[in-house]
Amino acid sequence: MAKTMSRARGRPKSFHDKTESVTIQSLDRALAVLKIVSDGSGMSLTEIAEAGDQSPATVYRILTTFGLHAVVDFDERTQLWHVGAGAFRIGSSFLRRTRLVEQSRVVMERMMVESGETANLAIIDHGEVIFISQIETHEPIRAFFRPGTRGPVHASGIGKAILAYQPIEQARATLRGGALEMFTDHTIVAENTLLEELDTIRSRGWAVDDEERTNGMRCIAAPIFNQFAEAVAGVSVSGPTVRMTGGRDAALGELVRQAADEITDAIGGRLPG
Repeated sequence: MAKTMSRARGRPKSFHDKTESVTIQSLDRALAVLKIVSDGSGMSLTEIAEAGDQSPATVYRILTTFGLHAVVDFDERTQLWHVGAGAFRIGSSFLRRTRLVEQSRVVMERMMVESGETANLAIIDHGEVIFISQIETHEPIRAFFRPGTRGPVHASGIGKAILAYQPIEQARATLRGGALEMFTDHTIVAENTLLEELDTIRSRGWAVDDEERTNGMRCIAAPIFNQFAEAVAGVSVSGPTVRMTGGRDAALGELVRQAADEITDAIGGRLPG
């Protein structure tokens, strides 16, 4: 004879699977407690219970459960509860997915239209530039970087733009990840010369790849900053030297820098200084 299955432990006897009521009340109460703790700067069990209109016993069980996952911390000395490192790690996943590509898309489309050149978005990973998005110009001769394409940091407009805003030792460490390979006669391979170039980039807010990776192609780039004012990505416009002449650098530099600042603001970042 088949055994009658017992009720799943923890399920209330009055449980009914109604499509119009799909929330979990205990989870809802727990999240309400977490919000209360996050709004305070250290709260006692009694204060949290009163603020949430819940019994101290219920709140204590919730806090203890959160504590097992480091979502909250209990200070034995003050007997107060605080938000823990676990909550920060979970929240950081939002910061990691601040929709950089999505937030950049409209800005990049405008960059492409106003400059007439291909707009690019890239980050640095393990000492290399990785292109993660691109809006191509309609010109027959144009730059093209398939998303996922990697390139050398020292011979990239975006790479140099990001490096320029890294602490000097971090920039040196990034550069030492590999030899500074020469791709063209314009490639900067001397570290001291490159560091001087980074000073120039910081002073004006944008970088130039002057045929340093590919003969006949130029790029103007600017950095994008996160909430800690750290350069985490960059945008650029790139195209052939017959169109992207040195005489356009200042205008394109301002265009790209303003675009990068707009994206920084859209992802909740802040500019250094």
